[in-house]
Amino acid sequence: MDTCAKGLKMVFPVGDDNSDRRLFPYVTIALLVANVFVFVVLQKMGADENFTLAYCQVPAEILSGRDVITEPSVREIAIQGQLTEVTVPGLRETPIPVWLTLLTAIFMHGSIMHLGGNMWFLWIFGDNVEDDMGHVRYLLFYLATGIIASLAFVAFNTQGEAALTPCLGASGAISGVLGAYLVLHPHRRVSVILLRLMVDVPGYVAVGIWFLFQVVSGVFDSNGGGGGVAYSAHVAGFVAGMILAKPMSFSDVREEADPLVVLRRRVP
Repeated sequence: MDTCAKGLKMVFPVGDDNSDRRLFPYVTIALLVANVFVFVVLQKMGADENFTLAYCQVPAEILSGRDVITEPSVREIAIQGQLTEVTVPGLRETPIPVWLTLLTAIFMHGSIMHLGGNMWFLWIFGDNVEDDMGHVRYLLFYLATGIIASLAFVAFNTQGEAALTPCLGASGAISGVLGAYLVLHPHRRVSVILLRLMVDVPGYVAVGIWFLFQVVSGVFDSNGGGGGVAYSAHVAGFVAGMILAKPMSFSDVREEADPLVVLRRRVP
């Protein structure tokens, strides 16, 4: 099962400067609560495979518009250079229109570590972006980047077994939040654990290193989702977040945002 996350650990943020925040992050907190509720109550801490495999997003279902049900199977995968047999659970019946799984999947997670990593990144960076956009636009932005990221995963997994690979997780939407943070706050100080050291770095360094890791990992990932990580979804969500950041922000935020790159004419 591809979880559309992990890979958030090369640069681990501890906090950032919130001294100029104007709005209480109601939506960010609500998203945190919703994700935890789905995992703990509906997924039963990840133990309820029937629920998870019914509401996760599957490329073949999105491409065909039809529900796909499969039997459990045994696959051989390489672990530390050795082939190991792993039982893969079958896809369950989806009780809602399959295209709605593009939305439901971004509120489910594959493990407690998966959930914890995603929610921590959302807590650190989401409040600032919500402050920039306002509550309603921020919620629409979050959902839009999550769905765009899921569609990117579909686009990279259209054939064979890859098309039957379930995808779930908030990482695509949170990647969008990081992309917006990079555009709107490239120079804001972020405290991070980098190579076991606690340092304060500009936002473009904290977020940029994470994004570079996604791109490099994706280049070496043949199907956009190897090793349980959908790098194609991360990159797509991030780019979508960069593109939508300023159009969906308050006008004063757009005007005050520090430019990441400044172009100047050469003086003769």
